[in-house]
Amino acid sequence: MRYLLLGLGLGLAAGLSPGPMLALVTMQTLRHGTREGMKTALAPLLTDLPIVAASILLLSRLAGAERPLGGVALVGALYLVWLAWESFRTRPPEWAESRVAPATLGKAFLTNLLNPHVYLFWMAVGAPTVVAAWKGNPVWALLFLAGFYLCLVGSKLVLAALIGKSRHVLRGAGYLTAMRVLGAVLLLMAALLARDGVRFLHQ
Repeated sequence: MRYLLLGLGLGLAAGLSPGPMLALVTMQTLRHGTREGMKTALAPLLTDLPIVAASILLLSRLAGAERPLGGVALVGALYLVWLAWESFRTRPPEWAESRVAPATLGKAFLTNLLNPHVYLFWMAVGAPTVVAAWKGNPVWALLFLAGFYLCLVGSKLVLAALIGKSRHVLRGAGYLTAMRVLGAVLLLMAALLARDGVRFLHQ
């Protein structure tokens, strides 16, 4: 039960914390509808598996490997700048089915893959917890993972649904303002990732 509660708490904190994935869920919902926002929210169930597996397998070997994380952070920052530019140059859409492919899963995969905070979480918190739980009882490790992803994904699904319901009021200036704010958030996240990358590279 302790590991389940720990997973639920960490998952909820990660799901509601400002970050690239939260901004992407919001952006995809506003631009392409609730369905695409929910697809973005579900993406970690697919994209996290190799990250989680690698973190657990390489936990001991990657101790103190700041330079690789620094490189990932800088690449991630550039990708977030590109997403921000895409947000800034958007125009108010016709609220009909978009003819442009949203590329939701691709964007979500790259956002997760290039976000060093995901790696840092799993190497510093997630993987050690899973390993410790597994040594006690494999069921405990599964409960931790189930609780974590239930809240991580669930919180973003709820967010996408809420944004989708209010999407009809975000027309014209309202929509543009929302997209500009999202662009600014993405630029802020890019700056933070770049700062982390530079710090890692100089350690």
